[in-house]
Amino acid sequence: MNDFFAAIGQFIGHVIRFVVDALSVGLNGLDDAASSFIGGIAGALGIPANLLSLLVLILGLWLLWKAFSALRRRAIVATLIWMLLGVSVLGWLIN
Repeated sequence: MNDFFAAIGQFIGHVIRFVVDALSVGLNGLDDAASSFIGGIAGALGIPANLLSLLVLILGLWLLWKAFSALRRRAIVATLIWMLLGVSVLGWLIN
């Protein structure tokens, strides 16, 4: 009877080990892909690949998106303001 429960315990241990190893490989691949993607964007723009630079990049792109949205609503003054802000932020970041 002891051997039966030991065998069940080993089987469950092997299953858990397999799941953990599979998740580890999958998440490692995802981490490498995200790292390469962020490094590629930072390299192409000539900015450091740190969190602050990426947040400023996202802010600048969001401001440009707001300008595009205002343009679709035919709000010309708002478009110019949003575009000026977005280009200023992105210009400051890239220089």
